[in-house]
Amino acid sequence: MTDKRTEITNAMKEAMKARDEMRLSTARLIIAKMKEQDIEARVKGNMDGIGDSEILSMMQGMIKQRQESAKIYREGNRAELAEKEEAEIKVIESFLPAQLSDSDVDKIVGELVEKSGATSIKDMGKVMAELKAHYAGQIDMAKAGAVVRAKLGG
Repeated sequence: MTDKRTEITNAMKEAMKARDEMRLSTARLIIAKMKEQDIEARVKGNMDGIGDSEILSMMQGMIKQRQESAKIYREGNRAELAEKEEAEIKVIESFLPAQLSDSDVDKIVGELVEKSGATSIKDMGKVMAELKAHYAGQIDMAKAGAVVRAKLGG
């Protein structure tokens, strides 16, 4: 079991003992999504399932979904549902490493562009792959993509 899997499973057990319903239900959501991703990985030939970097990326995706839902609920005057989504975001974020600042992201992207030899927007995929491999969960990939695009003149 990967470190993130163990951390999330242990958090679920602790939430059960503490009767923390929000943390428990959110941990269960994360574990269910991991299992779903594991099945997809096995279909593609990866019998071990997804690793920590994919788990971190998956959780960032879950946060984005909840942010969008909360926004829609707020617009629809459904504050109680928006608050539930926002509470889930906080729980999911507790499993993610600290987010890097914009200046750190800019610096890292600059180093990766230089290291990979990327010169044009056609090389953006190489840089983004490196970012995902080394900084999953620490960087908002949408923001990082904009930085990469700017550095490569796109």
